Amino acid sequence: MTKAIINNPILRGFNPDPNILKVGSTYYIVVSSFEWLPGIRLYTSQDLVNWQHQSDLLTTQIDLRGNPLNGSIWAPQLSYHDDQFYLVYTDVKSTKRPFKDAHNYLITAPTIEGPWSAPVYLNSSGFDPSFFHDEDGKTWLLNEIWDYRLATPNKSAGIVIQEYDQKTQSLIGKVSKIFAGTTLAKTEAPHLYRHNGYYYLLTAEGGTGKGHAVTVCRSQAILGPYELDPNYPMLTASDKPDAALQCSGHGSLVQTELGDWYLVYLCTRPLLGKAAILGRETAIQEVYWTDEGWLRLVSGGNGPEQQTTIKTSKPVLQLIDTNFRDEFNGKLAKEWNTLRLLADDSWCNTAKRPGYLRLTAGESIQSLFEHHLLAIRQKDFKFSATTTLDYQPRTYNQMAGLMLYLNDGNYLYAYLTFDETAGKVIRLIRCQDNMPTLSAIKIPVGEQEVSFKVEVDGPVGKFFYRESEKNHWQEIAEPQDLLFLAGGFTGNFVGIGVHDMDKKAGSYADFKYFEYCGWDNRK
Repeated sequence: MTKAIINNPILRGFNPDPNILKVGSTYYIVVSSFEWLPGIRLYTSQDLVNWQHQSDLLTTQIDLRGNPLNGSIWAPQLSYHDDQFYLVYTDVKSTKRPFKDAHNYLITAPTIEGPWSAPVYLNSSGFDPSFFHDEDGKTWLLNEIWDYRLATPNKSAGIVIQEYDQKTQSLIGKVSKIFAGTTLAKTEAPHLYRHNGYYYLLTAEGGTGKGHAVTVCRSQAILGPYELDPNYPMLTASDKPDAALQCSGHGSLVQTELGDWYLVYLCTRPLLGKAAILGRETAIQEVYWTDEGWLRLVSGGNGPEQQTTIKTSKPVLQLIDTNFRDEFNGKLAKEWNTLRLLADDSWCNTAKRPGYLRLTAGESIQSLFEHHLLAIRQKDFKFSATTTLDYQPRTYNQMAGLMLYLNDGNYLYAYLTFDETAGKVIRLIRCQDNMPTLSAIKIPVGEQEVSFKVEVDGPVGKFFYRESEKNHWQEIAEPQDLLFLAGGFTGNFVGIGVHDMDKKAGSYADFKYFEYCGWDNRK
């Protein structure tokens, strides 16, 4: 046995709410995707050290158009029972207080590659669903329970459980509340495990921000009563402001073939100690069971570790490569994501012009329905992204270009458009906290292809352009502060888009390539 030294997080950029599972020799992690599609990103590993993006599991029969900011696909959980994979998840349709419309669904498949079944509706009483397959053959669904009557802004009222009937594909019997939570409050993300004669319930508490934590309780009966770990929480950074990893919580467990136990959990790396521009990421640490039967971190204490070790059967070196390039020769690379609707040939086509991606225009940048944006996660504090496009706008309502995008109220967009006096021009728009500012800069360009580049160095970003690959890059505008591209439930994305407010599908742009280069993949 050897030990691999790794740097957390193991999944960089927007990869929140991790749930881990081991089937055979393969480890799986699924993460939340919120309004980005395809939904529920799946990662695989053979050693817990190096992880590969294998696929995304919600690729059909999913339409999130109109869903609110920070809603949609929350907290998936993957389980395996009787030679079948089970995936449960929440689709959040409304978060306007005091209510929350959160619908829980199940899909199943004989293999991780599918085919996955049509979604089966389960319930709507709360979010973060989780299946537990007991030794007696029964399957149970757990979820957070939402109580609109509570006077607090967050109305999570604990964890409930109900039996699931495999034959009817529905919930049966009484709904039982098994954990009301602690004084940390905001109890959610239940995961149930059977170990040494006890049922162990892991939950997230304290909210997904600075107060986030993992709390453990246990019972000898599945319906309780549950005994709280006297030294809770087992993991938190809430009292560790200098820790490199913050907001640590929402954990799940896995046991390796060597018999060791590990906890994967959500964390952030705030830039300059202020803003988690990369979003919520996934980290891992080894845990063990005490003689009294409680979970503890092998490292001691209850704090997250940026550098840790993984026990392996042979020497393994952690490899981190966040670089990405797509030259649009055939099928789109699987790294891409779209907003609220899946990419299809109606607006995202690589066949119309060989060697190019043709994006047909959708609605505005701020649309919650038909925003035709193709984007990837920002995974590095320092990176550059480059693209070349052919676009011939005819009105000021037509635009296409390169974007840094957190959400519909926070983005930076360098784009080609049309000006009645100057003709085809480059412009820059910045929207911060729902307040858009259009730069006065208008740079006339010719009818030929134009290249855009953004260089990001921590909290500062610079946009560039050139009209020919033989030309030098020229700055479009002054350097931009980027700390506003942080917050909410997702991380910042980097992408390309086309928008037409005169007419949907009224114009299109042909993109020659897109490239993302992390400047230092070791940090």
